[in-house]
Amino acid sequence: MVAWDWLADADYWTSRLVFQRLLAALYLVAFLSAANQFRALLGEHGITPIPRFLRSVPFRRAPSVFHLHYSDRFFAVLAWTGVLVSGALLLGLADAAPVWLALLLWAVPWALYLSIVNVGQVWYGYGWESLLVETGFLAIFLGPAHVAPPVLVLWLMRWLLFRVEFGAGLIKIRGDPCWRDLTCLYYHHETQPIPGPLSWYFHHLPKPLHKVEVLASHLAQLVVPFALFAPQPIATAAAAIVIVTQAWLMLSGNFSWLNAVTIVLALSVVDDSVFAPLLPNPPGNLTDPPLWHLALVFAVVALVMVLSYQPVRNLLSRRQLMNYSFTSLRLVNTYGAFGSIGRTRHEVVIEGTRDTELTEDTAWREYEFKGKPGDPYRRPRQVAPYHLRLDWQLWFAALSAQQARGWLPGLAAKLLAGDRDTLKLVARDPFPGSSPRFLRATLYRYRFTTWRERGESGAWWVREPVSPVLRTCRLAEDGDVVPAATGSQET
Repeated sequence: MVAWDWLADADYWTSRLVFQRLLAALYLVAFLSAANQFRALLGEHGITPIPRFLRSVPFRRAPSVFHLHYSDRFFAVLAWTGVLVSGALLLGLADAAPVWLALLLWAVPWALYLSIVNVGQVWYGYGWESLLVETGFLAIFLGPAHVAPPVLVLWLMRWLLFRVEFGAGLIKIRGDPCWRDLTCLYYHHETQPIPGPLSWYFHHLPKPLHKVEVLASHLAQLVVPFALFAPQPIATAAAAIVIVTQAWLMLSGNFSWLNAVTIVLALSVVDDSVFAPLLPNPPGNLTDPPLWHLALVFAVVALVMVLSYQPVRNLLSRRQLMNYSFTSLRLVNTYGAFGSIGRTRHEVVIEGTRDTELTEDTAWREYEFKGKPGDPYRRPRQVAPYHLRLDWQLWFAALSAQQARGWLPGLAAKLLAGDRDTLKLVARDPFPGSSPRFLRATLYRYRFTTWRERGESGAWWVREPVSPVLRTCRLAEDGDVVPAATGSQET
């Protein structure tokens, strides 16, 4: 192959292989997350039903196959189809396919997941959803294993990785002053949405090391991204720094697949010489991409260049938006995270009781969720790259009373009704085989235990109640929640 050396480069054959396999694995996780959680959150009888959303939002604002038809069964079929197609791509079943078929196979999970994200409402309002969609769109055009990787698509991936990293760096340096005085990690490991098994230990690192962490983050996100466009081996070295910093973040907390997708993008930058000792070399009979494929790639490059105008303008703006999509297809987006850092941690604790009358002696039983802190003696869990959507929204509910008012009463109604789909999202149901008569949600202040407290009690957290989030309520005949009788004990 010599005709298109400047457009297709065999030196990235293994990089493409690694990228495609890992992206397929992340698609698989994303579709599993959707299949396992949608009924309680988005289903016909969910907390925020998709049919109600579709009645108020036109197709042009939220392109989705669900505008053609929605039922819970159809959603399940779509999600499990995504799982099957992602699994096939993970196993490499598209590698030997004709170019047109390979592109079509990679377009399927992109279109299906975009359809889910665009009707996912508050449960899908995260930057990593758009990042997976945008990455998946570019992956469509990489081609199968018997064709040399299109260079321009690889450069578009570098441009995406640059925006992810540089956008995150700018949102920090422009945001909370603690990023500028290097003290944000005094708090972040404790106050992040879902701490992981090692977060307690990260929190207790010496403060000078926390400052080193922040400084390293600034270098990795504000300086290193420019080196992604340098010749090899400089670009590979820059990608390696991104991979190491993202892996550090994965160890320190649970951020769904945000870090994983970023690592996968960085791996597409790595020169094949790095993979040579570990993975097979490219076959000697690689062919050039067909002319129509290259023409399609040029069209995609032109589209991305045009759509990059607003994200670039956003990067240069002092009012930088974080995790924002300028188009309904989410093709070229803005990214960033944790522009501000909480100094204290609050959690919504939901409790119920079977008592028929509420008194000061009422026995309240607490619901335990799969990822968010609850029982102070339970060690934080590793759940990423899986995304526990309800747990994340409960973290936001603890930050915003308005956020809580939007959907928390709906969750309370489901728990009071003993809804099976909702209870599947709970780690421990305190009323197995029955349901509570009354429910309440209380805001608690949480902090990590000290080394001494942990040694003495075995607890990971210390907590104290702050205020009601959802006052004591019961289930009305129409299925809505109503306040408990006047005079009932509420706190």
